[in-house]
Amino acid sequence: MPVKQVLSTAEEKMKKSAETVRHEFTSIRTGKATAALLDTVKVDYYGSMVPVNQVASISVPEARLLVVTPWEKNMLQPIARAIQAAEMGLNPQDDGSVLKVPVPSLNEERRRDLVKMVKKLAEEGRVAIRAVRHHANDEIKKLLKDKAISEDDEKRAVADCQKLTDKYVAQIDELVTKKEAEVMEV
Repeated sequence: MPVKQVLSTAEEKMKKSAETVRHEFTSIRTGKATAALLDTVKVDYYGSMVPVNQVASISVPEARLLVVTPWEKNMLQPIARAIQAAEMGLNPQDDGSVLKVPVPSLNEERRRDLVKMVKKLAEEGRVAIRAVRHHANDEIKKLLKDKAISEDDEKRAVADCQKLTDKYVAQIDELVTKKEAEVMEV
């Protein structure tokens, strides 16, 4: 496996890790209602757990209100239970045909908890990126051992891999800064 292929595979995996962190951040609640807020909520749909957005449409008519309209009437209660079980501090109200989910403003303690969660998710993303770097460096060293590349090429490839790592860790740091500001905004 040539060095370029090792580096491109590593970059692809690092990019996916950064995207995963970005996606996880969308489900962390700020003071505003967004349809992405319910992305991580799974509901029991005839024996299998599926995301709410696959059994209902989610709209945001106001800044602090979500409206969940199930495609089947009998899904109202299971969706309401799933939203409550997700422990996001949301309390859906059933009006017979739709669920209205008011998004309360966050108190200071809850904001700090959310910031801790953001930092934890970011660190998991950084660890994943460093694991990709470690694996890529092992592949590069294996190429050197098999005499497929020279020592200079190995050193250059390891440096390039570190640059990729720094780039994607910086992306995650930027996401953390933005999300932290968003969460702490009153």
